[in-house]
Amino acid sequence: MTSFGRFFLASVIGCALTLSVPVQVAAGPAEPALALAPRALSSTVWYFEGVAGMASPANRGFTSNAGFVVTPEGVVVFDALGTPALAEAMLAAIRKITPQPVRYVILSHYHADHFYGLQVFKAAGATIWARREGRQYLASDLARERLAQRRRDLSPWVNDQTQLLPADRWLDFPTAQPIRFALGGTRFELISGGNSHAPGDLMLLVPDQGVLFAGDLFFTGRLPFVVDGNTREWLAALSRIEHSAPRIVVPGHGSASLHVSEDLKVTRAYLEFLRAQLGAAVENLQSFDEAYAGIDWSEFAGLPTFDVANRRNAYSVYLEMQAELLGGAPH
Repeated sequence: MTSFGRFFLASVIGCALTLSVPVQVAAGPAEPALALAPRALSSTVWYFEGVAGMASPANRGFTSNAGFVVTPEGVVVFDALGTPALAEAMLAAIRKITPQPVRYVILSHYHADHFYGLQVFKAAGATIWARREGRQYLASDLARERLAQRRRDLSPWVNDQTQLLPADRWLDFPTAQPIRFALGGTRFELISGGNSHAPGDLMLLVPDQGVLFAGDLFFTGRLPFVVDGNTREWLAALSRIEHSAPRIVVPGHGSASLHVSEDLKVTRAYLEFLRAQLGAAVENLQSFDEAYAGIDWSEFAGLPTFDVANRRNAYSVYLEMQAELLGGAPH
């Protein structure tokens, strides 16, 4: 890439005021309006960046990222945000940029902050694609419990009308090869993320633009959330990201990365460290508390989310390494 190209990319990501389209989310009379501002990554690729922190009434559940790609024959959307109201604002923003309809919504994974807006795009005529493993989540007690919790904690943004929608097309990845498709002359690649962060992780690459939407498999300058994940598959997914050689990666949370190799190194080093340290503890028959207290965490302690995520991550990997040692299936 030329120096001008690097300058342009840094500029469009950093300047939300000049490249954003504020959109108001419908709210009650006493509620201040929330503006969604899509950020341009190129002339055809945009993304919405959620705020930092946990979902709450104050941020109305807008904590995750989503994106879209405009083609002459329609729009491809990646993820649907965490409430129907946010998805409505997202759709309105897309319509301010292009008259083309949304053809497809590609879902990174079935976690509440990424798919509760699906019903809005479905009603607008879009077809939903997701990995087949997502059906396990939709059929689980956890999905129903999380919906009930969000209806309590994020009312009125998540309410009795909020639906948990399945995909229209369930995708299978019998090998590590991507699924390729095209729309309006734009090429796309669907890349399996294994069952790394969640069952059925999925990424979307736009090769001609060098942009990868990675969902919650990629983190910029912070620790990943590994709870209920599988680090062995996650490391394989990071290798697929590296192999796709994107210039920009849009994570599931936080700002888009212009320094992909550096950010990949942080996540890979952390996952490898967890596996090595907790694997040794399991082999030595240490309890988790004993192992955790004896590990030197200084290499990662300064990263954002360390205090809230690290101990839970470590315990999850401790259980994973137990399963591997005993020859059981990864949890």
